[in-house]
Amino acid sequence: MTRATLHALLSHWWRSPLQLFTLLAGLALATALWSGVQAVNAEARASYRAASTTLGEGNFDRLLRRDGQPIDMATYIALRRGGWLVSPVIAGQLNGVRIIGVDPLTAPGSMGAAQLAQDQAITGFFTGQGQLLGSADVAARLPEFTVIISENAAPDTAVTDIGVAQDILGRAGEIDRLVIAPDQPLRQADLALIAPDLIRQRAQASTDTAQLTESFHLNLSAFGLLAFAVGIFIVNGAIGLAFEQRRPVVRTLRALGVPLRRLVLLMAAELMIFALVAGLVGVFLGYVIAALLLPDVAATLRGLYGADVSGTLQLRPAWWLSGLVIALGGTALAATGALWKLSKMPLLAAAQKRALAMAAGRRAGAQAAIAALLLGICVILGLTAQGLIAGFALLACLLIGAALLLPFVLDRVLALASKGAKTIAAQWFWADTRQQLPGLSLALMALLLAMAANVGVSTMVSSFRTTFTGFLDQRLTSELYVDTADPAQAAAFVTYATPRVDAVLPIVSTQITIAGQPTEIHGTRDHATYRDHWMMLEGTADHWDTTFAGETVLINEQLARRAGLAVGDSTNIEGRDMVISGIYGDYGNPIGQAIIADTLFADLYPDVAADRFGLRIAPNDVSGFVAALTSETDISPAQIINQAGIKAVSLAIFERTFTVTTALNILTLAVAGFAILMSLLTLAAMRVPQLAPAWAMGMTRAQLGRLELLRAVLLAMLTAVIALPLGLALAWALLSVVNVAAFGWKLPMYLFPLDYARLGVFALLAAALAALWPARRLARTPPADLLKVFSNER
Repeated sequence: MTRATLHALLSHWWRSPLQLFTLLAGLALATALWSGVQAVNAEARASYRAASTTLGEGNFDRLLRRDGQPIDMATYIALRRGGWLVSPVIAGQLNGVRIIGVDPLTAPGSMGAAQLAQDQAITGFFTGQGQLLGSADVAARLPEFTVIISENAAPDTAVTDIGVAQDILGRAGEIDRLVIAPDQPLRQADLALIAPDLIRQRAQASTDTAQLTESFHLNLSAFGLLAFAVGIFIVNGAIGLAFEQRRPVVRTLRALGVPLRRLVLLMAAELMIFALVAGLVGVFLGYVIAALLLPDVAATLRGLYGADVSGTLQLRPAWWLSGLVIALGGTALAATGALWKLSKMPLLAAAQKRALAMAAGRRAGAQAAIAALLLGICVILGLTAQGLIAGFALLACLLIGAALLLPFVLDRVLALASKGAKTIAAQWFWADTRQQLPGLSLALMALLLAMAANVGVSTMVSSFRTTFTGFLDQRLTSELYVDTADPAQAAAFVTYATPRVDAVLPIVSTQITIAGQPTEIHGTRDHATYRDHWMMLEGTADHWDTTFAGETVLINEQLARRAGLAVGDSTNIEGRDMVISGIYGDYGNPIGQAIIADTLFADLYPDVAADRFGLRIAPNDVSGFVAALTSETDISPAQIINQAGIKAVSLAIFERTFTVTTALNILTLAVAGFAILMSLLTLAAMRVPQLAPAWAMGMTRAQLGRLELLRAVLLAMLTAVIALPLGLALAWALLSVVNVAAFGWKLPMYLFPLDYARLGVFALLAAALAALWPARRLARTPPADLLKVFSNER
């Protein structure tokens, strides 16, 4: 009996290949978008771990030459003999690969590069046979070397013995820096006597890149999940329509004695098989999507956070297994409602025409009540939400509540339009549209979510662009910026430039920790450039005066929010209690920042010298000064950057930042259009009994086709009107709640009516294109098929 029952159930899909394609394609697309995003996230996180393993030397104090030149071997040997436990490191570039040379025998045991080497079962690394450790892409770039591929290697980085690295880089006997082991002997020779030309650079407060970028990956996962939800609407609609079309088969099988329990289990089994097949296809497509998105993600993370991400995509179990799991889970979720309704529906009710659609109508009130509850929770969270979890809970309640409420709102609008209809044809059109609403509601929900996501994200991105551009105009006020190579060149440059320009403003900073947060602290010289152009969010009346006097400190919004600091609070900086006199906007910066007077900075950090300078000069004198500077000093043109150049680079980084989310928005809208197409094609076959009476009463098939097209465009237009305020609410939540929790700053919200109008046109065009094929099929329905409707009583 089981085999015959399963054969009867599967026969439906053989007779309806388009519906099977809808089910498989919808689930595959949903899984592809989700698994693609997870593949990108997994690759980025693997790169963070590799970078942390390979480049861990930044956690130790280092010895450097004062003039920035390489350290010779004689100095290294003298330090070792003097009791200094130091380890040499050299670094350079070859064919786009960073070559790092270390000495595993003297390096601190917890230093990442040395640990990476020691973990490999190789002897060539220690015997100087020219072996390198790196990733597969490094091996491809350096075919002339023996590269041992390590999954833990950082992107575009190769680690080798320092002697091998010196030979590869052509720098025999040179050392870039000496890493100081944390545990040193009690007695050591004086550094000033052994190596007076070396300075000790303290380990900088490092930032956990994975933690810093977690908000970015969380946002990507949220968009992937939204795209998956849109795809699940397609699956839900396909399953619901398939159950409705199979009601005669279900009725017959139950009448023949097939137990309801077995029937439900067999239907669930067939759907799980379909889900597994679609999931495998979706994982493959997700790999393709991830491969296309990964370069832009890598550029984004490098521009925003300075985090290097490998450009090579690996098939990691974490993301492809999650793709299969979510495909199976999503199908189970989409099918649960239909299976439950089938198990509760009486045998005779299953024989009624459009029984499931009638049941959907009875549930409309309950669905609207659930939607109202979710939107009420959304309002409460909007007033109280703090943190990423609460922010995404707010977004979930907002989007799900609005999607569930959409059919009820559309039904009320169509009922109101029906009351105003004057002709019989108009009344029939509105009534027929209401009748089709249950079958199209899931596709329209998908369109609503896709359009709302587009409106919300485009508003956020455009608001960020507007604010960020204005921020750059205010922050980058110096006409020229000059980078010097070493302290000697810096001193000579200051001597040369001071009498020739309006002001020389040193740009000096270091990494510290304030209130438990990684912070970049700057020493700033008293000048009108900062007083007139710095964007202050709040502060005391004399915040600049007290800061330049060395009495107070200014902090950015990120540090204030993350550390819970406010104007008037006191914070400790290198053992000094300093009052916060102001908080300034610092858009685009992922970490905390603080500003103190340059004189105080020199007292606190005497080893940090300024090597970058901003120059205030009359715009008309810029070209002449640059020509004189490069001809009369050893400053090269490559060391000089004008204001426009920095702005262009900053805006270019920003433009690539949201490429990924823009791509996901386009894909999501495309999936929504596909949902409408598949729903209309599936309903087209069921429309013949409803259209035949209208045709028999005088309407032509061409008129019926045009009305079908008009119906789809009208419903899409109503959905677009509802999506606009939903998208604006989504943008507000992203800017005021999620963005604050994720990045530490709050952006003003701007409106862009032209963008919304353009999006509405695209949505209507997508709906019209999706409805064109089904409308054409209905308009060309053979008269014989329409006449067959009247062959039996209905």
